[in-house]
Amino acid sequence: MTRPTTWARRLVTAFAALLAVTTVPATAHAGTGPEAPADFVTLRSVAPMILQDIRYFTPHNFVGEPIDGYRQPLCLLTRPAAEALAAAQTRLLSQGYTLKVYDCYRPQRAVDHFVRWAQDLDDQAMKAEFYPEVDKTRLFADGYIAERSGHSRGSTVDLTVVRLPARPTRPYHPGQPLVACTAPRAERFPDNSVDMGTGFDCFDTLSHTADPRVQGARRANRLLLKDTLEDLGFANLPEEWWHFTYKPETYPDTYFDFPVSAASLTGRP
Repeated sequence: MTRPTTWARRLVTAFAALLAVTTVPATAHAGTGPEAPADFVTLRSVAPMILQDIRYFTPHNFVGEPIDGYRQPLCLLTRPAAEALAAAQTRLLSQGYTLKVYDCYRPQRAVDHFVRWAQDLDDQAMKAEFYPEVDKTRLFADGYIAERSGHSRGSTVDLTVVRLPARPTRPYHPGQPLVACTAPRAERFPDNSVDMGTGFDCFDTLSHTADPRVQGARRANRLLLKDTLEDLGFANLPEEWWHFTYKPETYPDTYFDFPVSAASLTGRP
């Protein structure tokens, strides 16, 4: 099959973006205030032993640069979601593991940044690691990028499991050689988490939680995370082993846009 011309590829992407807009629920509304509601907290104030590796504050993500709205490397969540994560952490600590979060509350401006990047078909700097087998024209249609994210409602978290004692992970340096997120763990960018079969934010069907190609210890690791969190009220997104939403959501229809910053909590912890 020949590759689409530039204008055709842009037309496909624009059409997909339009579909994404029209499928947002009619009841959804924006929370555009500069401060978080009173029931948002820092995860560290509730569960200080949970590790944090906030990827969108750094350039090590599928865009390749820090994402709009991430002013500090913090995990912000609604209090019920944070307290449920604290309970999950207690269970895992007793088994010799800890949780590590990659992303928590995500402002709408960050989602808008993702959308702009996805529409720029010439920017494929991070393809080799994060979407090696997916054509960028498919990101909207295949559901990897959308105009709205559950993360913006404050009760969704991306996370993994780390065996204790946690090993340090070397930092990412922009421009370094990239390795596919689907490669064997020993070849991928180092992460001190247990082997989940892919890296975080891997745009590939291998990231589906129950993908039958993921077996043995890797499948057991996914189930450890999934079963622990589901027992405490979280629901997994089947397409992403790392993605969980606490139910019932405190704000099921509101997409907030305050920045990821301690200042958004108006002086609270």
